[in-house]
Amino acid sequence: MQSLKPYLQLIKQNRNYRLLWLSQAVSNFGDWFGLLALYAVIARYSDSELLLGLIIVVKMLSLAFFSPFAGYLADRFNRRHLMIFCDVARAAALAGLLLVQSAETLWLAYVLTAIQMMLSAVFEPAKTSSIPNVTSEAELVNANVISTATWSIIFTSGMAIGGFATEWLGTDMVFILDALSYIVSALFLYRAIIPQQEQTAEEKHRTRNPFTGIKEGASYLIRNRHILRPSLAKGTSTMFLGGLVYLLIIVSEDVLKMGSIGLGLLYAARGIGTGIGPVMGRRFFKKEQDWVMIMGACIFVAGAMYTVVGWSSSIVVMILFVLLAHAASGANWVMSTILLQKRTVDTFRGRIFSTEWLLFTIGNSISVTIAALILEFEIIPIKPLIMIYGGMMMVAGLSWTFYITPRENDYQETQATL
Repeated sequence: MQSLKPYLQLIKQNRNYRLLWLSQAVSNFGDWFGLLALYAVIARYSDSELLLGLIIVVKMLSLAFFSPFAGYLADRFNRRHLMIFCDVARAAALAGLLLVQSAETLWLAYVLTAIQMMLSAVFEPAKTSSIPNVTSEAELVNANVISTATWSIIFTSGMAIGGFATEWLGTDMVFILDALSYIVSALFLYRAIIPQQEQTAEEKHRTRNPFTGIKEGASYLIRNRHILRPSLAKGTSTMFLGGLVYLLIIVSEDVLKMGSIGLGLLYAARGIGTGIGPVMGRRFFKKEQDWVMIMGACIFVAGAMYTVVGWSSSIVVMILFVLLAHAASGANWVMSTILLQKRTVDTFRGRIFSTEWLLFTIGNSISVTIAALILEFEIIPIKPLIMIYGGMMMVAGLSWTFYITPRENDYQETQATL
């Protein structure tokens, strides 16, 4: 309990962070609680594995398409107001899923999911950019560990409960509860005070054209390689991890024969791992100058763990190694996020995080699309495909170690001499 004291103290004493955190927790629960219901609706009206994979691609591509504009909005306008608007609009989109009642209306699920994800593309960088503004520098690491651990706990409970709720309550009730969660999230944000460094009048005038603002953000990232390096960590990982997470859906259906319950268990293991990873990383890797190097190791370990998942046919073994894989991924996620928050000035932070989301979502979309097409045309069976993806992820981790890490070491040596 003593090890949890700094985290509990932060939540208790910092009101604005607490409200931002509660908003995240409630909306995340709705996200994961309703995801299996969405899968169930698609499976109900279609037996195509490609269409099932397509919903993930739509989610990711919608995030990717709107991310550059989202970052521009998060830097130009009040982030708190943007997040409240996104919550209310996402609630309306989720409620619209109640209209999907046949194969002929299945297209509506994809359209509404795209709208939901475009709004999430604005919400996520606005939220992540706001964390340094409601915490001190000393609180920042703990705040991000809490945020990621909460995501994993909510993911675990949301997915697990969502699997059972989809079976027992039906998809319509799940969508209604999902929509309500966004309304509750908006109420927490309404009560919060979130400071923000505003752009100067000259900056706002110069970037009144969104494409100018987006271009300036990209130039800022390219010029500052010490920011560019951690911004690549999540995208590098998800080029393979995205497809692997999608393949867990097929594993539950075709290998384990356990349907939504099996998928809920595997995704619960994913969530627990994502929560454990940042806490363990915080304990064992305290030197920030080593974090970029450790990101490569995390990518390698996650790939190695998934090769075991592909080899095994035991639900117990799969749960264990999915947990370990996502513990490594969770540590990677938090370390890269904190470095970006610390190294980026506030007026560019939204654009930097939206660019990171862009890389993440493009990598995820490509990964899932390739995996879905391989299965659709029966090119490679499911279990060998998981092992191939895991092996390629291990290669990516090694490449990071040999290419990215030396450049970070040079940067750290330069900083030490200043």
